[in-house]
Parts: sequence; structure tokens; C-alpha cells
Amino acid sequence: MHPQHHTLFIDYCAYFNGNQDFFECHEVLEEFWKDIAPGDKKHPLVGYVQLATGLYHWRRDNDIGAERILEKALNNFQYNMGHIFFDEINYDKLLIQLSDALSAIRMGKSFQAFQLPLSPILEELVLTRIQLLPLSSSNYLLHKHMLRDRSHILAERQESKQRKSRRQ
Repeated sequence: MHPQHHTLFIDYCAYFNGNQDFFECHEVLEEFWKDIAPGDKKHPLVGYVQLATGLYHWRRDNDIGAERILEKALNNFQYNMGHIFFDEINYDKLLIQLSDALSAIRMGKSFQAFQLPLSPILEELVLTRIQLLPLSSSNYLLHKHMLRDRSHILAERQESKQRKSRRQ
């Protein structure tokens, strides 16, 4: 199976092109990255995570954060040109879209989403997945990081701190 046909990558593309839930894009692709290339900060999946994160920031009018993280995504994509994780995505068009987004941010323009340029095979898989996505209000998508249940994240952080203090 091609790695871009993995369920988590398909989910990423569906959230990106479907309901534009960029927060969820980050969540599912970070999980995939940790499974296949943990710690490799130059892996193209990191660039895709940065792309979604940058668009999330831009949507929330955090232009400085959006520009910074989208520049990192662009650098990652350029570094990884020819990587298998661009087989099913039109690499040149993606870089143009990302560069256009950066230009728009620098000119102070409002958020403008775009679609990932998928191959016909990946697009078919993604369209099937999009039909299963939950409907979300624009307010929920805008503030998702504040509205979600973070109790498990906070518990993991506390557990990590306790382990570190026991080692010292």
C-alpha cells in the first residue's frame, strides 16, 4: 500500500479538503508521523502538519504565527522534493498554493483556504471519507483548540513531570 493511501493520511486530506478542520488535520497526521518517523523533524509529514497548523493560525487572525509556520512548511516541502509523500499530491501546485498563502498573509489579506491538489486515486479515497465527516460549525473550527477535552493531555503532562522528578 502506498503510504499516502494510509487511513490517517486520507483522514488528513479529508479534513483539509472537506470541512477544513485544520486542527484535526494536525491531530491525525501527527499520529501517523509518530508511527512511521518519530523524531524526524525533517520528514514531509511534519511539513503537512505545519501546513494545517499555519492555516489554522491564519483563520484565527494570528498572521505572525501563520506566516512563521507556513514558511517552515514551505522549507520542509522544498527540502523533501521528490519524496514518496508527494507522489499522490501535485507538488508544484502545492508549493504555488503555499507561496500564494504566504503572500496573502504578508499583504494583510483575510484567510483564504485552498484544496490539496490530489491525484485522481487519492481524491477518490478522500471523497469517500469526506462523506463521513461530522458537520462542524465555523465557530467550533475556529476555536477547536480551546473547546476540546484536554484532560488526557494534562494528565499525561503531569505523569511525565512526576517521572522526571523521580529520576532526579
